[in-house]
Amino acid sequence: MAATQAPATVVVGMSGGVDSSVTAALLVRRGYRVIGVMLRLWAEPGCEDRNRCCTPEAMFAAQRVAAQLGIPFYVYDVREYFYRTVVQAFFKGYAQGQTPNPCLVCNAQVRWGALLAYAQALGADYLATGHYARLRRLPDGRIQLLRGIDPQKDQSYVLSVLNQEQLQHTLFPLGEFTKAQVRRMAEEWGLPVAHRRESQDLCFLAGEDYRSFLARHRPDLIRPGPIVTPEGRVVGEHQGLAFYTIGQRRGLGLRLGFPVYVLDKDPERNVLVVGPKEMRKKRALLAGPMHWILDEVPAGPFRGEVQIRYRAKAVPATIYPMDEGRTIRVVFDEPVWDVTPGQRAVVYQGEVCLGGATILRAEDVETPSEVTASAQAGVHG
Repeated sequence: MAATQAPATVVVGMSGGVDSSVTAALLVRRGYRVIGVMLRLWAEPGCEDRNRCCTPEAMFAAQRVAAQLGIPFYVYDVREYFYRTVVQAFFKGYAQGQTPNPCLVCNAQVRWGALLAYAQALGADYLATGHYARLRRLPDGRIQLLRGIDPQKDQSYVLSVLNQEQLQHTLFPLGEFTKAQVRRMAEEWGLPVAHRRESQDLCFLAGEDYRSFLARHRPDLIRPGPIVTPEGRVVGEHQGLAFYTIGQRRGLGLRLGFPVYVLDKDPERNVLVVGPKEMRKKRALLAGPMHWILDEVPAGPFRGEVQIRYRAKAVPATIYPMDEGRTIRVVFDEPVWDVTPGQRAVVYQGEVCLGGATILRAEDVETPSEVTASAQAGVHG
């Protein structure tokens, strides 16, 4: 008689919220051996009770869910590593005049770096999280990353940093459900977090405005400088480039007779560029280094959709791989608002996420001849 195969072991990254709790409950019901792990992330001293990801309240909620499900529960302290990787990258981005997304760094280096390694040290076959995304195994064994079926909750954008080795050991049970269905499951199963409120704030800011956080931790980034028009005319003084984002209108303190918006930031000259609303639209961008999820660069220019912010809509574009795929130039079918260096340009073909890259700069190409020139530059690097 053949021996019965032992169930796979899954570590679930638990936050005390409804999504990760339902993830753990689903996997228990599907017969996996489940272990709950909460990451203890860095918080500014004195703000630990307000850190969104791992407050004492959240930890207690996760413990209650684990106890109800009858699974082991551990807390993994990664505070020092989180500060070195995520918070320092946050500072570096603003120092370079960018607007960074720390969640991307956290996913790549903390959740699917430190936590995945911890899960494997515990003997786990997989790491599961409550992200709304899906995975598909191809005939050759590689894993595609797909959008979650709930367009309002799809999180494939922030998962576009993951590689094949990480995806081979990953499960996203919630990708097949809507948020409403997940809430309903939590209620039906009597999970104590069924109605716990969500927060969209950056966890380590603990509800604080990022500007005051930067001013306190990196006062060297707060250097006043000139505000100029695209023609170079000085029209005012900014309080520090880190205090401004592309597309911002409020807080500029300018009276030019028409509404003005932040168009660009030049950290080398410490200059803030402002202009009228219509100049916020750009036709193209350059991004890199490009991460291709399937470790395969599509041949030549290809059609797809590109999403330039987490909650932005993916829009049709032509993508030109450059430098053997290490960089991409994106030419949109129609100009898009507020292309922001430091954010991620994520490339899709339908529901399939091909990968993404950090936006380096916006580019102006308006006429057909300029688009053609941009395409040729993209092909030849």
